Amino acid sequence: MERTNYIPAVVFAVVLLAKFPALVRSWRNPLIRSVHALLALGCVAYTFSAPPTVAVVNRLTGVSNFSAPLVFCILTMCSYACVVLMERWRADADADPRARRRIRAWAVVCGAVCLAIVVLFVLGDAPVEQRTAFDTYYATTPFIREMLVLYLTVLVIVSVATTVSCWGWARDIRRQAGGGRVSVTVRSLRLGLVFLITGFLGNAAFGVLKLTAIVRRWTGGSWDGLNEFTPRLTLLNSTASTIGFLLPVFAPWWIERVWRPWRSFLALGPLARAVRPTGPGAGHRRPFADRFAVNPGQLLVYRVTVIRDELLRLRVYCNDAVREDAYRAARLRGADGSEAVVLGLAAMLEEAVAARAAAVPASREQCLRAVLALRTADAEDPDLLVRLSRAQRALPGLRRPGGPVAAGCATGAPAGGA
Repeated sequence: MERTNYIPAVVFAVVLLAKFPALVRSWRNPLIRSVHALLALGCVAYTFSAPPTVAVVNRLTGVSNFSAPLVFCILTMCSYACVVLMERWRADADADPRARRRIRAWAVVCGAVCLAIVVLFVLGDAPVEQRTAFDTYYATTPFIREMLVLYLTVLVIVSVATTVSCWGWARDIRRQAGGGRVSVTVRSLRLGLVFLITGFLGNAAFGVLKLTAIVRRWTGGSWDGLNEFTPRLTLLNSTASTIGFLLPVFAPWWIERVWRPWRSFLALGPLARAVRPTGPGAGHRRPFADRFAVNPGQLLVYRVTVIRDELLRLRVYCNDAVREDAYRAARLRGADGSEAVVLGLAAMLEEAVAARAAAVPASREQCLRAVLALRTADAEDPDLLVRLSRAQRALPGLRRPGGPVAAGCATGAPAGGA
């Protein structure tokens, strides 16, 4: 357990390095600065509160418990950074005078608490090094006990205040959404607030337990067993808070830049394979630059480009009569208008691939009508390619023994299929 604090410290450090270019580009943005300040302080706090680091700092400074006030001051500044980030997240602090006043007030309180911690530690006497049980060991030592009570009281107050702020913000988001569909950014923010509430409540519980243990020592009792439980609680709180702060920052980026492009890339696989040329020497070689593309967005662009190139080559083999028959058959089987349009186009493309392999182009009239139907559907449906790809699975149900699709009507549907 002594090295568990390094896990969130490494996470914060990696995220900080990944976001450093954004800090350089948007240094004047107060919200960006607040995010990076919290990341930096979180990394420093978890690093310096780890028992191995505590021992190293005490040895280098020559003061037996120098790490105690140092860690308390860092954690106090970290709490202040949390409050500032919440203020800037929820509103434009530069435009809201009340937000600016609250930030300044918290800054004064943070500075005063840090100064008081240092003064009280200097006035007190803590000769025996304590890496994990400093608070309970020195709970009755003059000035040190006041320092402990001050730090833990501020921790509880800040944790409760941020919990109330997160709770109110989450309620405002839920009320504004009104049960309707919300964006990825709003959903990730709402989920992040849930994790933040959990982490801040855990911090408040940690502070209350430590204060209770100190008071117990004042009355002659001992709750030193809490020293074995509180590190696990601290790890849980730090994990929840880390997720809560990082989720609204990175989840929208990850979903928009990674998850959705990758999902669309996979969804287009059946269509890419269906329109791919067959026979000796058929197919496309990936450009040299694209062979090393690991960005899902680049892979998606490449696949869409290949599909559209193949659709252009298939134009002379597209037969609108096939599309009409498939459209009618889909409607007779209960498909709605939009689904029937997609099934009709998918069946037409399948037959066009077969016609290309046999070198049998369609008539000019049928080809022009087919191209018009495909262009119309593409203009009306931005997800047409993905829907065409998914429709490949439904095509076998439309086929008939003597032809490409089940017989519908002898006369055609309009060019758009509706």
